[in-house]
Amino acid sequence: MSGGQSRPTGAEYLLRAAQPRELARKMREFRARTLALVADLDDRQMIGPRLATVNPPLWEVGHVAWFQEFWILRHLKRQRPLLQNGDRLYNSTDVAHDTRWELLLPTRKETLRYMETVLDTSIELIDAARGFSQEELYFYLLALFHEGMHAEALSYTRQTLGYPVPNLKEQRILTPSGGGPCPGDVEIPGGTFLIGATPDFPFVFDNEKWAHEEKIEPFRIARAAVTNGEFLAFVADNGYRQERFWSPEGWRWLESGGAPELQRSFAKFFNKALDERSDNSEFKERLEHPIYWQRGAGGAWQQRVFDQFVPLRENLPLVHISWYEAEAYCNWAGRRLPTEAEWEAAASGTLDATSGALSPRRRYFPWGEEAPTIERANLDWHASGVVEVGAHPDGDSAFGCRQMIGNIWEWTAQDFSPYPGFAIDPYKEYSKPWFGTHKVLRGAGWATSSLLIRNTWRNFYTPDRLDVWAGFRTCAQ
Repeated sequence: MSGGQSRPTGAEYLLRAAQPRELARKMREFRARTLALVADLDDRQMIGPRLATVNPPLWEVGHVAWFQEFWILRHLKRQRPLLQNGDRLYNSTDVAHDTRWELLLPTRKETLRYMETVLDTSIELIDAARGFSQEELYFYLLALFHEGMHAEALSYTRQTLGYPVPNLKEQRILTPSGGGPCPGDVEIPGGTFLIGATPDFPFVFDNEKWAHEEKIEPFRIARAAVTNGEFLAFVADNGYRQERFWSPEGWRWLESGGAPELQRSFAKFFNKALDERSDNSEFKERLEHPIYWQRGAGGAWQQRVFDQFVPLRENLPLVHISWYEAEAYCNWAGRRLPTEAEWEAAASGTLDATSGALSPRRRYFPWGEEAPTIERANLDWHASGVVEVGAHPDGDSAFGCRQMIGNIWEWTAQDFSPYPGFAIDPYKEYSKPWFGTHKVLRGAGWATSSLLIRNTWRNFYTPDRLDVWAGFRTCAQ
């Protein structure tokens, strides 16, 4: 901002988005991004192969509109359904994932018309409102955040299926400050620290509720995420063939093929004759390296990014890695994954100069209270991919950790579980069904909307997932 004005804080950033005029603008902005992510796909690509980690894009964009209709028009405003069979098509709680390819979905034209009708009706309600109750604001933001998360999921889908990098207006030719490697550890002092969200946050999901104290012992954490170059040493040391580095569950996953259906999707780049409609369950080629790596001409390593193979850049963060692979690397390197509490303390904590312990004062973002900027974090699709781990020094945490928000999601050590006193929100399926079976990721990826994110945000996936823009940083033992 100019004219001596300070930038809005993270809380103010979200509160401004919750004002009627700005909320309507944000809803149109998010919808434009959703549509742009499928605009170049033909009808065959809009369905795509049946894979456990993706949805048919045609189904996914219809589901986004249905979710908005369900919570705003039907639940909040008690309107009648716009589609006679919408719940049977798009309710992800009731529609089994592997049946979504067999549904008699509306045509592309009909789906786009439905999406437009839902959005226009929702915005008409906003325009007519003088303000929102807390309940109304919750459901409007819920629908907006949900669409932002599905836009990021569509980036996973495009990468998984080898579709081209999407052409979005948010993309810019960026030369972020910094770059190169970012080696070494930082020391985080011990102390009692507040983990989780407080009621003064404008919007939080139920799994962030509520802030509670955790005792943290002093620890050392890497300044940056593990790079391609660092992980390459693990690959070169035959880390994928040495059972001693893997947990029993991780070794079983590796021995079973390590996400064979993703390998099957990858295999089309080698002109293997595989039927895209078949699940091809017998395809179990053993992983020997990260899923999207391959050796090119002359033995040089390459990495697939969307539909292109590019030279493997050693200072980029490792990405598209499972929790099992992260754990194995840590065992090989004599390191460990951070706990959730340690990650949040490293991201939001500050030093009490008097006691030398963690201060009770927390930051909303690693760099402080001000809303994200291009200088501080790789978010909002601007870079169309990951940047080097040394980039964005302006976004460092108080202790000197880099890119704790933006660029890639980061696996943490433990299972996804409720905080003390957990109470379920109206969107009951968001968190509770996944407790105990998923692992927690922290931070944010380059395709994450800056409106959604903060230090307390908890993402979660099963430990076998390879499609997420996820890597990890390590702690000293």
